[in-house]
Order: sequence, then C-alpha cells, then structure tokens
Amino acid sequence: MIIPANEKRNIFSKVCIMNKVVEFLKANPVQYLATVGRDGHAKCRPFMFADELDGKLWFCTNTQKAVYKDMQENPYVELSVSSPDYAWIRLHGKAVFSDSMSAKELCMRNPIVKSQYGGAANPIFTVFYLEDAHGLIADFSGNPPYEF
Repeated sequence: MIIPANEKRNIFSKVCIMNKVVEFLKANPVQYLATVGRDGHAKCRPFMFADELDGKLWFCTNTQKAVYKDMQENPYVELSVSSPDYAWIRLHGKAVFSDSMSAKELCMRNPIVKSQYGGAANPIFTVFYLEDAHGLIADFSGNPPYEF
C-alpha cells in the first residue's frame, strides 16, 4: 500500500503533537479538570492523566463520584496544568467513557489508583478519553503558543 506524501506528513504531525502533549502531562502529573456541575456552576478538580493508548488520552475516575455524574450530564471538559518553569497546557474535548480493559489496566499502573480500586475489574472503576482533544501549550516567553 502506498501512502501519499501529504498523508504521511499529516500522520507524522499528529504523532509529534500527541508525544508533546503526553510528555507535558507526564512531567506535570497533577492537572486540574474543569467541568460544568449538575447545578450549572463551574467545577475544577485535581486529576491525574493516565497515559496515551491507541491515539487517545486516558483518565480514570469512579461512577460514584460527582465528577463522573457531572460528565455524564455535560461531557465537555477542559484540563489545565502549569510546569515549574511557567509553561502551561490547556486541553479541551469531550469525555467519552469506555469499558476498555486495556485502558483500565493502563490506569492501574499508577500505585495511587491501584490502592484506591484494587484492580481494573472493580465495578465502580471507569475510564474515559478526550474525544476531539484540542488545546495549546504556552509560556510567558512572548512566543506564540503551540496550538493543536
């Protein structure tokens, strides 16, 4: 199968962008997830990025938490975190919940998650990824932000 050069560049570009986002999130492990609460008010909570799998950015929570219920009602979220050197990322998309056991096992690599839920088969444990994720990485250098 022959892939046209412009399509190869597009695939390469997407991989580079994903790598840059994943690297930033891993380097700054506690992010803040903004949702719209069921009461119509903004909510912002500390969250932890799990990892990338199959081209998707994965996170986890449990079905008994208010954040899960809020995202069920309004799945559009934004995530933000800053680095010690004053760079930041803002990432927004639609939270899509999944029963992916691979993604659940990915989340279980985090000892904090493992200690809270015991294992990927815990019935209240759930995972989600950001669909159509877009955002930017910026800093105070005066340079334009890196948008994706």
